[in-house]
Amino acid sequence: MNRHQGSKGKGKPSGRGGGNKRFTSYARGNAPIKKGPSSPKKPSNPDEIRLNKYVANSGMCSRREADVHIATGLVSVNGKIITEMGYKVKPGDEVRYDGARINPEKKAYVLLNKPKGFATTTSEGKGRTVMDLVANATSSKIKPIGRLGRNSKGLLLFTNDDAVVKKFTNSKHGVPRLFHIELDKNLKLEDLKKIQNGFKVEGKLIEVEEISYIDGASKKEIGLKIKNTGNTIIRTIFEYFKYDIISLDCVAIGHLTKKDIPRGHWKHLTEQELNTLKML
Repeated sequence: MNRHQGSKGKGKPSGRGGGNKRFTSYARGNAPIKKGPSSPKKPSNPDEIRLNKYVANSGMCSRREADVHIATGLVSVNGKIITEMGYKVKPGDEVRYDGARINPEKKAYVLLNKPKGFATTTSEGKGRTVMDLVANATSSKIKPIGRLGRNSKGLLLFTNDDAVVKKFTNSKHGVPRLFHIELDKNLKLEDLKKIQNGFKVEGKLIEVEEISYIDGASKKEIGLKIKNTGNTIIRTIFEYFKYDIISLDCVAIGHLTKKDIPRGHWKHLTEQELNTLKML
């Protein structure tokens, strides 16, 4: 027997018909996989955003930290606690962290020196509005805090920061605004004192921070400091005492003034101005 005859069983396997034909092994792991009909992928909505990214974009934490907040049940969408990783937020959804609403937009704070002839509204079809004046200020969805009548002028603050809005609209603390008001006739000293001391209109107490005559001007011109965010209350005050308002100009909001802001122009608050505002 030669050396080739001693290799029985070690050569290449052969089929029944002999030759060198190879056979396919169907041992476990090698069986062909039958592919079923593939279902079409659901197209993703480009306007949707993952919840953790939404939370992180609000500026309150990193995306990894957002995952932890979501997992522990601190984040809700439209009133429902969401713990699902990968959940996507749709446009218009209300997202809250620990009860406080959050916004993924960059926070913006725009101070406008409003001229006459512009309505303080975000509604369309109202003619010229203050939103037209700040249209190019930021891509964030800012809204005015409080109101100035169409024929009123002066400072108006816009933001998308709910915490700052809440600060302004807090009935007890609020943020004082200073107005330069011109009346149709001289303000009597006795009426000025009544306004300063507070009075009731239809059972509701009306209070102001300060009221005084303007130095060097007639008694028709006064300065009024008040924390209420609207100007309806100001008209209520003077209508009660039988005065008509000829002009109303908001000259200061807290420490913010019209310096370097021409009428009809706006500016972004500096970091220092914003920090001071938040401490009021």
